[in-house]
Amino acid sequence: MSKQTLSFQAEVAQLLHLVTHSLYSNKEIFLRELISNASDACDKLRFEAINDGGLYENDTDLQVKVTFDKDAKTLTITDNGIGMSAQEAIDHLGTIAKSGTKDFVSKLSGDQKADSQLIGQFGVGFYSGFIVADKITVESRRAGMKTTEGVRWVSGGAGDFEVETIDRAQRGTSVTLHLREDSMDYASAWKVKSIINKYSDHISLPILMEKEEWKDGELIDPNDEKGGRQPGGMVKTGTWETVNKASAIWTRAKKDITPEQYDEFYKQISHDMEAPLAYTHNRVEGSTEFTQLLYIPGKAPFDLYNREKSAGVKLYVKRVFIMDDAEALLPTYLRFVKGVLDSADLPLNVSRELLQESRDVKAIREGCTKRVLGMLEDLAKNDKLPDAAASAEGVTDVLSAEEKAEAEKNAGKYTKFYKEFGAVLKEGLGEDFANKDRIAKLLRFASSISDAVSVSFADYKARMKEGQEAIYYITADTLAAAKNSPQLEVFKKKGIEVLLMTDRVDEWALNYVHEFDGTPLQSVAKGAVDLGKLQDEAEKKALDEAAETFKPLLAKLKEALKDKAEDVRVTTRLVDSPACLVVQDHGMSTQLARMLKQAGQTAPDVKPVLEVNAEHPLVKKLDGSVHFNDLAHILFDQALLAEGGMPADPAAYVKRVNALLV
Repeated sequence: MSKQTLSFQAEVAQLLHLVTHSLYSNKEIFLRELISNASDACDKLRFEAINDGGLYENDTDLQVKVTFDKDAKTLTITDNGIGMSAQEAIDHLGTIAKSGTKDFVSKLSGDQKADSQLIGQFGVGFYSGFIVADKITVESRRAGMKTTEGVRWVSGGAGDFEVETIDRAQRGTSVTLHLREDSMDYASAWKVKSIINKYSDHISLPILMEKEEWKDGELIDPNDEKGGRQPGGMVKTGTWETVNKASAIWTRAKKDITPEQYDEFYKQISHDMEAPLAYTHNRVEGSTEFTQLLYIPGKAPFDLYNREKSAGVKLYVKRVFIMDDAEALLPTYLRFVKGVLDSADLPLNVSRELLQESRDVKAIREGCTKRVLGMLEDLAKNDKLPDAAASAEGVTDVLSAEEKAEAEKNAGKYTKFYKEFGAVLKEGLGEDFANKDRIAKLLRFASSISDAVSVSFADYKARMKEGQEAIYYITADTLAAAKNSPQLEVFKKKGIEVLLMTDRVDEWALNYVHEFDGTPLQSVAKGAVDLGKLQDEAEKKALDEAAETFKPLLAKLKEALKDKAEDVRVTTRLVDSPACLVVQDHGMSTQLARMLKQAGQTAPDVKPVLEVNAEHPLVKKLDGSVHFNDLAHILFDQALLAEGGMPADPAAYVKRVNALLV
């Protein structure tokens, strides 16, 4: 074929502009695309050679070579894969979004489809070369064709391209980019190697580059050693080195990978100096195929609570790096998880927008979420030392020496995890309805009998008092505020355990959890106290009598506090304190309302209920006092202070207290 000038298909010129300016936000991505195509061509040759070994032409070592020439301003990617005929070059390089690989796979049937699962479908990747080049030259020869049947394809990325037949001894394809002036940094060994290490380190084929070494400049005067030298520089040695690992750790069998290798890979991808707490490595097969290698870090990053920050696992497609922080692959509440996901089904040029819409991604997301929760469940199960766990269950000598050593290695890991990430995990109660029950089992709290954040809902249920019908809890800003809350007084008196919840997310998260394993959750700061069978008839009778006796006083208090309190009533929940604030059963708590306002969000004005202790001297003193109104407001404001709030008018509160003191 003599040289011909042909036009791209009608829409190519327009689409080329889109590809080179919009499809890729990062210029260096072009090298990933071209290396991927080269690897793809080698995979295709390997597959076709199953039935025709002659296609190898006595060269079975498949590889990709990357070279550059600063003087010529070129960067070349060469493979010894399947190559192209002249007509294939016209068809595949002259039609955007038409992939030779896609065409090839579509012709397969039956078992061949399964055999060719490693062959990518990379679409428009070739055209990304125009991001950095003002001209691209492709030279190729299809495996099995004569050396005189090579083809050269040249285009400046505008409306047409040239194609001609050439002599080419080597099978495969060379793509030469004629670099623009503003892209000459890609004619650098350091730059090219760093991109390969970042995006293509785990391509299964070796990627070769010519070694360089420093050479001193020649003497300006050969007869005068001290006469000075020309500037030195890096020169190519003529020997080649593999610049990628050529073996993705996640594609290897688990039995071939040591724990130390898993830890080192985690440190590489996370930039963490510490080893992870746990990891899971699995290959999932079915309607959606993917491999996952996921890690739980040992320490939270400084920006863990920034939900807007990009977070997620690294996404690969057939061992080719696609993007960091692919947040669509895990729910937001698992944003602390690090790792790699390698899909066999997603297209290489997948975008973040497409990830959000893909059915395959939904299946991957569900699979990854279940794996992470499974890891956490294993950590929680093995959190106690084996002797302590066995003793608690009345079991001894149930573990072998190996099992005991493994248990001792994992003991305390979940406690460490929960200290770092427990508050974030709670977000899942409101975000992941499908896994809400699993998440609830993983939660840990302090309680009125234990300051350690180690009490699970299951632990609490196991030691509930006979006749107790609810899991009681209280939310507060700090552990001290929760422990010393007046609302706990009757529970302490009766020896009833109360969970102490002090994370800011608790108030929000518990809106989505109303019971655990059939037992309702009850805030001690909501509704009238009802201890059910734990409250005897004498106590109930005393409450009714006090309510009747204090009816006139309660009416006066309600009138005095009509702008602050929704209602005023007598309670049995108080033992030592004169008053406390509660809200109605299904109302927003005063703490949550405060948090929303502090965050700049709209929150309703919550009017709490003031509950008073009829036996307290201060309450008794109210009746007939000339300072009734002042005492009423002080009583309310002190109850507000006790739960971590602030009086609406602090100066008025101080003035009232001072007046009574003098």
